Amino acid sequence: MQWLTVAVSLLVAAFVAPPLVRSLRETGFARENYRGATVAFPAGIAIPVVAVLALVPLSLLFELAKVDLFVDGTGRALIYVLGVGLLGLVDDLVGSDVAARGWRGHARAAARGGLTTGAIKAGGSLGLALFAVAGRGDGAGEYLLEAAVLVVATNLFNLLDLRPGRSAKALILLGAGLTLGSQDLDPLWAVGLFAGPILVLLPLDLSEVGMLGDTGSNAIGAVAGLWLVLTLSTTGQAVALAIMVAVTVYGEFRSIATLIDRTPGLRHLDSLGRTTNA
Repeated sequence: MQWLTVAVSLLVAAFVAPPLVRSLRETGFARENYRGATVAFPAGIAIPVVAVLALVPLSLLFELAKVDLFVDGTGRALIYVLGVGLLGLVDDLVGSDVAARGWRGHARAAARGGLTTGAIKAGGSLGLALFAVAGRGDGAGEYLLEAAVLVVATNLFNLLDLRPGRSAKALILLGAGLTLGSQDLDPLWAVGLFAGPILVLLPLDLSEVGMLGDTGSNAIGAVAGLWLVLTLSTTGQAVALAIMVAVTVYGEFRSIATLIDRTPGLRHLDSLGRTTNA
C-alpha cells in the first residue's frame, strides 16, 4: 500500500497548491521572472506545505489502521527535503547577495568577511545531508559519498531552475530512468510525499502563474539526491556525483541555460509546455 503516499500527496496537492500559489500573489508575494512577467513567489513553498498536510491522513492510516505505508528512508527524506526547503525559503525571503552567485561568489563573499544566505544554505544543506544518511551502516567512505551526492544534487537543481519547469522535468526524467533501470519502486515511495506537489506545481510553473524560487528548486534537488542515494550502488553514486560535479563546474564558468538552448533535443524538451519559448 506504499503507493498511497503518492496518491494522497497528489490529492492534497490538487486542493492546496493552486489556491496557495494564488494567495501568494494576492498578498504581495510576487517577483518578476526571466521575461519580466510578475508571478507568485516563492511558489515552491507548496512542496513542504503539502507534504506535512499529507502526513495527517497517512500517519493515521499507518498507526490506527495498521496500513503499511512508509518504507525505509521516508523519515530521512522528510527531514532532508523539509530542511533544505526551509533554507531555500530563507534565501528567497531575506537573501540580498545578488552578486554572490555560485560557489565561487559565496567563497569570495566569505573571504571578505561577509556571510551570504547562499553560504548559510550550503552549510545547512551539508549538515542536513550528513544527518540524513547517518546510521545506515555504511563505512566512512560510503557515508561521505552519500552526503556529497545529496548536497551536490540539491545545488545542481537550483542551478538548473532558470526557466519555468526545468528542474521538475529533470527530476521526472531522472526518477523514471532510475526506476526503470533498477526495477525498484521503494525509492519512489520514500520520496512519495513530495511527488504530488512537484507534479501539481509543474503546470503552474510552466504557465508562469508561480515561480518555484530556491524553496522549490532546493526541495526538488533534495528529492533527486535522495532518489540517487536510495537507488544506486556505491559505484553508481560515485559516477553520478562525478557527472553532477562536472555539470556544476561547467555552470560556474559557462551558462547551462545557453548550452540547453543551443542543443536542439534539449531545447525542445526544455520548452515543452511552456507559455513562451522566448
